[in-house]
Amino acid sequence: MRILLRLVKVMLLVLLVFWGGGLLLFRFVDPPLTPLMVIRSVERGALVSYRPVGLSSVAPALVRAVIASEDARFCFHHGIDLGAVQEALEDYGETGRLRGASTITMQVARNLFLWPGGGFVRKAVEAPLAVALDVFWPKRRILEVYLNVAETGPGLFGAEAAARGHFGKAAARLSQAEAARIAAVLPNPNRWNAARPTAYVERRTSVILGRMGRLSRDQTACFAS
Repeated sequence: MRILLRLVKVMLLVLLVFWGGGLLLFRFVDPPLTPLMVIRSVERGALVSYRPVGLSSVAPALVRAVIASEDARFCFHHGIDLGAVQEALEDYGETGRLRGASTITMQVARNLFLWPGGGFVRKAVEAPLAVALDVFWPKRRILEVYLNVAETGPGLFGAEAAARGHFGKAAARLSQAEAARIAAVLPNPNRWNAARPTAYVERRTSVILGRMGRLSRDQTACFAS
């Protein structure tokens, strides 16, 4: 039992060092890969396409699209959107199904440091990591890393890989409609295709375009250059 407890302590220490080191390092250096990239490479038997770029090299339309679709209160919360969490818990109590309440910051924490999938255990670890990210990273860096490491299609990770893989152009040259399509497939990028959208994806794209048009200056002020 003592040996087991020691092993648990060592594992926790290793995780804390990994998370702490990653928080400091990736604030300035682009992550070389993420756990999900490794998983997808093994599944595919080939390396994924991952081309990290600066936020200034991403079309403003795509930045607005992911804010509008994924986290409209990104500039106002501190890593966790407590209002969205409360709504998710109320839905869980009524339906028994746990829906997502992840902010962009939480998704960055999960992509960089945790395993894919759901459940309360991962959420319990993800939440404090998201708060730490919000403390140590500026909002602009959080958004930049999100746009680089998010899965955007089969074997595609990030805005640049998505733009070139789906539309044959750099992320800086995406149109509003193309940007909204990429944002529309983010919930399930291996099922939906931004270049060949289904009727459902087209409807989601239209909704996102409408939300993009209604974003206020305050909703984008925290990452404006």
